[in-house]
Amino acid sequence: MTVKNKIIVWFISILVIVFSLAFFIIYSLSSSFLKENLKKNLSQTVEKNADEIEYYFILSGEDENIYNQYIEYDGGFLEIDDDFLNTVDGITIGLYEKNGNLIYGENPLGEHLLKKGFSNAILQTITVEGEKHYVFDRKLDGIGVDGLWLRGTVSEETALSGLKSVSKIALIILCIIVEISAVIGIIIAEKILKPVKKITQAAIQIGSSKNLKQRINLGEGKDEFKTLANHFDKMVDRLDEAFEAEKRFTSDASHELRTPVTVISAQCEYALESPKETEEYIEALEVISRQSKKMSSLINDMLSLSRFEHKKGNYEFCDFDFSTFISELCEDLALVESKNITLYTDVEKNIQINGEKELLERLASNLIMNAYKYGKENGVINVSLSKKGEKIFLSVSDDGIGISEVDLPRVFDRFYCVDKSRNNAGTGLGLSMALEIARLHGGDITVESTLGKGSTFTFII
Repeated sequence: MTVKNKIIVWFISILVIVFSLAFFIIYSLSSSFLKENLKKNLSQTVEKNADEIEYYFILSGEDENIYNQYIEYDGGFLEIDDDFLNTVDGITIGLYEKNGNLIYGENPLGEHLLKKGFSNAILQTITVEGEKHYVFDRKLDGIGVDGLWLRGTVSEETALSGLKSVSKIALIILCIIVEISAVIGIIIAEKILKPVKKITQAAIQIGSSKNLKQRINLGEGKDEFKTLANHFDKMVDRLDEAFEAEKRFTSDASHELRTPVTVISAQCEYALESPKETEEYIEALEVISRQSKKMSSLINDMLSLSRFEHKKGNYEFCDFDFSTFISELCEDLALVESKNITLYTDVEKNIQINGEKELLERLASNLIMNAYKYGKENGVINVSLSKKGEKIFLSVSDDGIGISEVDLPRVFDRFYCVDKSRNNAGTGLGLSMALEIARLHGGDITVESTLGKGSTFTFII
C-alpha cells in the first residue's frame, strides 16, 4: 500500500472512529435523558389523573357534568373528570380495582400487565416480546375510592423512537461526510506528497542515469518536505564533489604513476636490447631505483590519504600540551641531515590543544619536511608556536626557492607540483593532506611566499 493510500485510510478510519464515538456518546446521553424524562412524565401523568377522580354516594342534577364520565361503583358513583386522559404522549392510564379488574381506561398489555402486582408510587418495569415497558401505580385514598389503583404504562420505545429516527438520519449524514472527507483526503494527500513524488523521481533519475547534476529544487521553506529536499540536494552536492574529486584523484594518480612506469619499462628494454657495459647497466638500474622509490613514495602517500579520508569522523580527539609536542618533534627533525639546513624553534610554553596526536604530528612533519625539501643549501628553517586570544599559530618558514604568485593558489591541490625542479622532490600530496588534517581540526593553513626568497606556512586553529 502506498503512503498516500495509508494516509487516506488512516484519515478516514480516524474520522469514522471520532464520529462513531461522538455519536455513541451523544446517543447514550440523549437516550438516558429521554428515559428519565419519560419516567418523570409517567409519574406526573398518573399523579395528575388521580386528582381527576371523585366519588359520590348520590348524584344530583347540580353534581352532574355532561363532559364527565360517571361509573357506578360500590353503591355510589365514580366521577371521571373530563381532564382525565386515557392516553397522552404514549402513556396509557387505567383505573383498577385491587383484584386487577379494569374499571376505566386502557390496558395495552393485557394479561402481562395484570400479572404485575400493584406497588404504590414505585416505578416498575415489564418486558413483553423483547420490548421494555415502565409501569407506575398510584393508590387512591378517600371516601369511596379506597382500594382503587391508577396504573400508568408506557413503552420505552416511546422515548427512543424519535431518537432512532434522528440516529438514522445522522448515520446517513455520517456516510456522506465520510465520502466527502475521503475525496478531500485524496486531494490533500496528493498535495502533501507531491514533494515526495518529486524527490522520488529525482532519486530514480540520479540512480538510472548516474547524473549527479540532477537536483530537486523545491525552494526555501520550513516544512519537513522542503527541509528534506534541501538536505537531499546538499547531499547530492557533496556526492557530486566527492565523485569529481575521485575522478580527479584517479586521473592525477594515473598520470603521476604513468611517468615512472614508462621510464622503468624503457630502461628495462634498453638494458635487455643487447649486451652493455657494466657502467650502462648500473646507470639503468639507478634510474629504475629512483623511479621505483618515487612510485613507492607516491603509493604510500596515496594510501595514507585514502585511509585518512575513510577514517574521517572516527578519530578520537584528546587534550594535550601542544608546546611540548612540537618541541619534541622539532628536536627529532633537527637531526635530519639535508643540505646542511639548521632548524630553529620559538615555542611558547603551556599551549593546550584538543586534537588527534598522530594526525597533528603528520601535519607538522609535512610542513617541516617540505621546508627541508625546498630549502637552500646551508639555509635555515624557523618553527614558531604562539597563542593569540583564542587562536593558536604554528608557523614553518624557510629561505628556499619560494613559490611564484601564479603557482601559490594551487600549492594545496593534490599532485600539484610547482615546477620541474620541485617535481622530483615530492609526490604533491603532503600539503594537500596537511590541509585536510587542519580542516578536520576546525583550522586552516595559510601560505606566504616570495619566489627565490622562501616560504612561510602557518597552521591556524
